[in-house]
Amino acid sequence: MNDDYRIRKTDAEWKALLAEKGAEPGAFQVTRHAATERPFSGKYERVWADGSYHCICCGAKLFDSDTKFDAGCGWPSFSQAIPGAIKEIRDTSHGMIRVETVCAECGAHLGHVFPDGPEPTGLRYCMNSASLDFHPEGKA
Repeated sequence: MNDDYRIRKTDAEWKALLAEKGAEPGAFQVTRHAATERPFSGKYERVWADGSYHCICCGAKLFDSDTKFDAGCGWPSFSQAIPGAIKEIRDTSHGMIRVETVCAECGAHLGHVFPDGPEPTGLRYCMNSASLDFHPEGKA
């Protein structure tokens, strides 16, 4: 277990929690082992409803829907995260240098952030749907 995060669980506890929440198949591998879902396969890639996106593991609010945009990359993309919600980690896997994004509360792998997004931030938070839980506006 990683002591860098406020919320810590064993792999068995994360698996049980994700199953209880009805998370997508592969959510454990994505969130706890930095796997990536196939492009255009995630359930939130084409969702444009008003609401907010939360960490599937711990429920922390990560993004508001008004920051979501169509990047054409095959994954839900956002231009701005909720302040303090995401921790950035240098990722040198796969022969490239990228910036991994994880939930600041529980360390769940979310995706990566790139400097090719729209103004005013210029950022593109490229997220895995399996890491997210959408809360429609007006619902808890």
